[in-house]
Amino acid sequence: MPRPVLLPIIAALALGLASLEPIARMGLSALPLAILLGMIWGHFDQRTPTSGDSRFTLFCQQRLLRSGIILFGFGLSLEQIFAVGWQALLLDALTIFTIFTAGTWIGIKVFKLHRDVAILTSVGSAICGAAAVLATESVLKPKQQHVTVAVATVVLFGTLAMFSYPLVYQFAGMSEQAFGVYIGSTVHEVAQAVAAGESISTDTLQTAVVVKLIRVMMLAPFILLLSSRLRRTDSEQTGSGKIIIPWFVFGFIAATAVNSLIAIPAPLLNIIKLTSQFSLALAMAALGLQTRWVTIKQAGAKPLLLALILFLLLIFGGYLLNKWLITV
Repeated sequence: MPRPVLLPIIAALALGLASLEPIARMGLSALPLAILLGMIWGHFDQRTPTSGDSRFTLFCQQRLLRSGIILFGFGLSLEQIFAVGWQALLLDALTIFTIFTAGTWIGIKVFKLHRDVAILTSVGSAICGAAAVLATESVLKPKQQHVTVAVATVVLFGTLAMFSYPLVYQFAGMSEQAFGVYIGSTVHEVAQAVAAGESISTDTLQTAVVVKLIRVMMLAPFILLLSSRLRRTDSEQTGSGKIIIPWFVFGFIAATAVNSLIAIPAPLLNIIKLTSQFSLALAMAALGLQTRWVTIKQAGAKPLLLALILFLLLIFGGYLLNKWLITV
């Protein structure tokens, strides 16, 4: 089946499955499902991709991904930040900085992983899972196998983390609202924040989603800072650092600003959100279609160990940060 037909079918199927209540309760959003469905099809599909297939796949992974992220900004607003207080904002920033710094250092210095694998895995754990990995890809320009490994490990441990929160709550000694902040500041993906929060209470769910969305908003400034840092590093090593400007980040920021200043009609906002979800699901399906288990296996145990360490840091280190900063 040609990919211009296949990938939209996979994306639509992922969106449909994600809307089913049993699957939604498991915290499986359309994005991980699209990756999974793409992987399953890719392993059984023996058809040799044509040049048209390859061009469409690249289009999905690059242009549609960036368009989806820009449109995602319309679902966020500055009011959400003010609703949970400055402590949650600081907490999200500290979480991102700590996880990314620790992950890249451990991955590169201790495990001797390729720089791109360490950065992508750390970004996915620190901010918003697979979407953050693919957004960062535009700055790094990594090999496809590095992206595949990072996404696989992030999806695996993000799912494991999500199912850990109901157990942690029994021993956390936090109020429902404070535990919602803890979930939002440490869980990998938005859908996982929804599932974990809903397992506690409605108040926990609402707080978890808001704090998680604030963390997602930080993807934009993070990518700008990362791009600047990589430019300086490349310049020091080669003497000719190339400035990489991820323009879609400015679109994301502009979309958030528009939604903060203008009351977008609900029907139009729903269309924008659906278009964003479908675009991102197409990008994930394209990634999954090119993912092979042999690629992950060849990467060895080190990427998995890195993702495991970051998972433990999010659960336990995030708990300590929350107990220190959040008093509700």
